[in-house]
Amino acid sequence: MYRPHRLPPTEPPHRAEAVPSTIVLMLPARNEAATVADIVRRAPQVIAGWPVRVVVVDDGSTDSTAAAAANAGADVVSHDRGRGLGAAVRTGFARALTHHPIAVAFCDADGEYAPEELEHIVTPIVDGRADYVVGSRFTGTIQHMLRRRRCGNRVLTWALRRWTGVTITDGQSGYRALSARAAATVEIAHDYNYAQVMTCDLIAKGFGYLEVPITYTFRSSGRSFVRLIPYLSHVVPALVQQRRALRNVSPRQRGSRSLAAPPAIASR
Repeated sequence: MYRPHRLPPTEPPHRAEAVPSTIVLMLPARNEAATVADIVRRAPQVIAGWPVRVVVVDDGSTDSTAAAAANAGADVVSHDRGRGLGAAVRTGFARALTHHPIAVAFCDADGEYAPEELEHIVTPIVDGRADYVVGSRFTGTIQHMLRRRRCGNRVLTWALRRWTGVTITDGQSGYRALSARAAATVEIAHDYNYAQVMTCDLIAKGFGYLEVPITYTFRSSGRSFVRLIPYLSHVVPALVQQRRALRNVSPRQRGSRSLAAPPAIASR
């Protein structure tokens, strides 16, 4: 009887990872036409030989945010409607990864954070000393912050520090950076915001956390999306959900460090 010859099973060909070629600064923005172009232009063009690419996520703006960002040289991706800050950050990570980054940083487009400090934020990632870096306003310089926001920051940061077991001084900072691996892996649990759930998710997955001091200036135009009651009603349930994941992570897997001054950055 004829029996067909069967070849032994073979594994699919290995798909090589793309070689990193850029540092990406991602700006989630909604109705920030007054400031976004200035932030894009102020971003460093090169950091230690790594070209910097700016990506702006226009979250359903009703003004000229997208056009202003594009005219300033940014790669712009737009939502057809406002989906929320968490959704904008998810979209931004997906777009940033198409540029083959060694690091993906992001900050608000309203002028509260200095794009000139990008090198300070991405240095530990480029050097391979961390996968997740948060710019801390409370170890840096705060030129002005509303009292109620300062108090809210302190309370939520205390809760985040207690739940994660990691030394965290600014749980709500809007200036952060991730390695490409962390950016491709992170899960943001809801559309409204990202800060606390991002930190819980990455720490639960064993990514190294580090803080660096930054400067902070209260916005001079536009309006923040943060409203105390809606903010807490969205953030607290998400934190409770993320806390369950953290219970499965041993304290040894949770590392954190802080830097007092910008270190030297590795060149290409």
